[in-house]
Amino acid sequence: MTDAPNDGLMPFHAMEILKRAKAIEASGRTVCHLEVGEPGAPPAPKVIEAVRRVLPDAHGYTNAKGLGELREGLTAYYAAQHSVSVDPDSIVCTMGSSAGFILAFHTAFRPGARIAITRPGYPAYVNTLLGLGFGIAEIPLHAGNGWRLTGADIAAAHAREPFEGLLFASPANPTGAAVDRAGLADIVATCKRLGVRLISDEIYHGLDYRGPSVSALELTRDAIIINSFSKYYCMTGWRIGWMVLPDELIRRAEILQQNLFISAPTLSQIAATAALGERDYSEQQKAGYAVNRALLDEGLHSLGFEIGSPSDGAFYAYAGIGRFSNDSMAFCESMLEDAGVAITPGIDFDRTDGAHFVRLSYAGKRESIELALDRMAKVLR
Repeated sequence: MTDAPNDGLMPFHAMEILKRAKAIEASGRTVCHLEVGEPGAPPAPKVIEAVRRVLPDAHGYTNAKGLGELREGLTAYYAAQHSVSVDPDSIVCTMGSSAGFILAFHTAFRPGARIAITRPGYPAYVNTLLGLGFGIAEIPLHAGNGWRLTGADIAAAHAREPFEGLLFASPANPTGAAVDRAGLADIVATCKRLGVRLISDEIYHGLDYRGPSVSALELTRDAIIINSFSKYYCMTGWRIGWMVLPDELIRRAEILQQNLFISAPTLSQIAATAALGERDYSEQQKAGYAVNRALLDEGLHSLGFEIGSPSDGAFYAYAGIGRFSNDSMAFCESMLEDAGVAITPGIDFDRTDGAHFVRLSYAGKRESIELALDRMAKVLR
């Protein structure tokens, strides 16, 4: 894989594995793709139809905050799913959650501010913060607690190394760990007590297998909420997400949006507006993930991977590979070359202990997971 720059930026190894997997497929071999967090299903048919209807005429920028119809649809979503009232003017539609992170960091913090993230965690958190010149404080999580963040974890990390913000996801990538309402209330209260601005990454909301996902908006209006249509709505390539902002940050975020991105893609906003009315379709996909979740968990256990209970949410298994290797990158390369199975090394998510873990996505088709388990069994045994 390619070398990293010397400023701390690292490649997104899931994408590096994907690139190598595509090259292998181009040579005529087949690959089971468990490396990227990408739903195997397309968007709902009515989403495609909505775009097809407007395609000849939908050109030009929208309002920097986004189409009024989409923001009003999101207001209705929060009323129906979370029983909270959200002003459409507090919503900014973004080019996926990735643009939302950039806007959030520059909106809420001064240059060089330190922002806490969990370890393991989504690698783009680290690389985006470093690339933008912000500082990082890592909060280590542990398998013994189901990889769940607590207020005590936050307070201990803040005492060691103070920080001004906390970026936190529930359900989380790569572990699938999710906090319940009491756990989220503990996190919100701790951040308020310490004067820490919370950024709640809710991109995997809707994909919680224990019950309804709890939004930080149900507990506070001081947090920045970031979400996306990529995962639950099966729209990864459309690059469309949104933010909900506290009143005092709305205007600054709008100005930054105008200058950094102008607006989210018009066609994607139209598609997203239609997607909000297609939750039954998304729930059908979720039911498939639940089947895959059980299948992958049982298979990994039988193969000797170190894995606890099935993930709370999202569509990932984060598994220890101590029986096979102490080098997750080499292990993943071996699985790809020898078994034709693409999985992601734990070093993507944890630069300290990630060499002992891998992440596997169960967002694809059941048949692919069954074949991947069979192929890995032949190599590992």
